[in-house]
Amino acid sequence: MFAKASVFLNTLTPKFYVALTGTSSLISGLILIFEWCYFRKYGTSFIEQVSVSHLRPLLSGGEGGPSPAGLFSVSGDSESRPSVSECKVWRNPLNLFRGSEYSRYTWVTGKEPLTYYDMNLSAQDHQTFFSCDTQQQLRPEDAVMQKAWRERNPQSRIKAAYQAIELNSECASAYVLLAEEEATTIAEAERLFKQALRNAGRDTNLLVYIKRRLAMCARKLGRVKEAVKMIRELMKEFPLLGMLNIHENLLEALLEMQAYADVQAVLAKYDDISLPKSATICYTSALLKARAVSDKFSPEAASRRGLSTAEMNAVEAIHRAVEFNPHVPKYLLEMKSLILPPEHILKRGDSEAVAYAFFHLQHWKRVEGALNLLHCTWEGTFRMIPYPLEKGHLFYPYPGCTESADRELLPSFHEVSVYPKKELPFFILFTAGLCSFTAVLAMLTHQFPELMGVFAKAFFSTLFVPLGFFIDKMESFMPASFWHQLSRI
Repeated sequence: MFAKASVFLNTLTPKFYVALTGTSSLISGLILIFEWCYFRKYGTSFIEQVSVSHLRPLLSGGEGGPSPAGLFSVSGDSESRPSVSECKVWRNPLNLFRGSEYSRYTWVTGKEPLTYYDMNLSAQDHQTFFSCDTQQQLRPEDAVMQKAWRERNPQSRIKAAYQAIELNSECASAYVLLAEEEATTIAEAERLFKQALRNAGRDTNLLVYIKRRLAMCARKLGRVKEAVKMIRELMKEFPLLGMLNIHENLLEALLEMQAYADVQAVLAKYDDISLPKSATICYTSALLKARAVSDKFSPEAASRRGLSTAEMNAVEAIHRAVEFNPHVPKYLLEMKSLILPPEHILKRGDSEAVAYAFFHLQHWKRVEGALNLLHCTWEGTFRMIPYPLEKGHLFYPYPGCTESADRELLPSFHEVSVYPKKELPFFILFTAGLCSFTAVLAMLTHQFPELMGVFAKAFFSTLFVPLGFFIDKMESFMPASFWHQLSRI
């Protein structure tokens, strides 16, 4: 048998080895490309996923092994991590105006800053805010506006708004749509919102939405004190609407005024253990504590004498903020380029980080030494939470669904920040090595066919030596009749 194998190897020509190595390189290259594309889109290896989901249950006798979600259970609990559908998406409290801000970006760059998923969520929000409670109350202009909010094309939405105004010149929601979509300047948007406010009547949803947007117009036009006054009155008039996060608009306006005492008073009310957190709450708290020490902070001096109590409080506040949303520091430190914020955000995700940094970077720059303190201390957070998907320090474990949800909220030209950073799966590295190795063999075989043929024959001959030795030993132990009967089979 060993002699037959040697004869077979001797009959192989160099062309066979070229074809063999070339085909192997091609196949492994195709596998590598597929694996890499799958990893970029889903953050996992296709081969590993199939192995865990399908092959492991078969090999274990039909008993299902742990699912990928189960690998992220908290502190040994059997409860799995939340799926993408369970990641709650919030409306961005400071979202921009489509006509006067998002559209201008598109005109200049030719890129769409909003995804269809994000705009679809906004359409659902608008239908909820501005629709009547029952079909019996539905007026003709309301029916037109319900359809208008669902239109994908901006011109179709604007056209429907004018149709609603033709049916009823006092249709407040139509003026809201025109202010959001058609107005090309903030001043024009403010004029249309004032027209909508005059026609809003007693509709609570309309009143809250319009007054908030009017306050944002005043803030963007430089009338910051007026904006603060309007937001405070709105919060006083509708105190039960905390889920709309109007206080985040107030915090940003107060920071613009550098009214840090008022900012601290707002934080004292909303930075409570019983209330949901946000990047705005956590990082504004860190900014105020950093402000007390950042102008005199020196990492060299701190390493010699140790941190003072105030410096320790500032560092702990930064660690707390970074644990809540680890994506923010790279934007504040301008290690990653900013884009226009989406209309919806995922708390603790990259979308929230973009939205926060877009509006608050200027406030961090205004506080002397604050960014330097952040730069020196933010990465220390990760030493306290070595396994953030399994166990947190001050907050719940970091949700594993943020990457997939953020990819739906943020435009395709933006590189989504991923935390914790994922290492390349083994099979991608393996196929990359296999592809490179076989490609080199194919090239060498093509350039030096005779030499590589000799090398291949010597390699396979050496490889078959143990097998030949084993067969010889088996022949010495087994009777000759046994091998005769086996060959007949």
